[in-house]
Amino acid sequence: MPTIAPPERRTKVLPQEKTDSTLSQPWQVVIHDDPVNLMSYVTLVIRKIFGYEEKEAERIMMSVHKTGRGIAWTGAREKAEHYARELQAHQLLATIEKTN
Repeated sequence: MPTIAPPERRTKVLPQEKTDSTLSQPWQVVIHDDPVNLMSYVTLVIRKIFGYEEKEAERIMMSVHKTGRGIAWTGAREKAEHYARELQAHQLLATIEKTN
């Protein structure tokens, strides 16, 4: 006769759940052009928030200036949201978006 494990030792099978893969996908912090902020100020803020060297900050700023947007950083969603809030606190227009 087969033995049955006591109730506290039985394995309970849970239904498989879907996980949200959008959290693990890389996200981009996008700075958008605006008619208010000076290019030197945008460069300064990028350096302050991301710790980039001057040339890299200027490259991102010029992308914003010439194309209307520039990718400032790519990585985890939570960190991207943090960076976007920091940029917005410095009066820059910033959003986050999933990478393709």
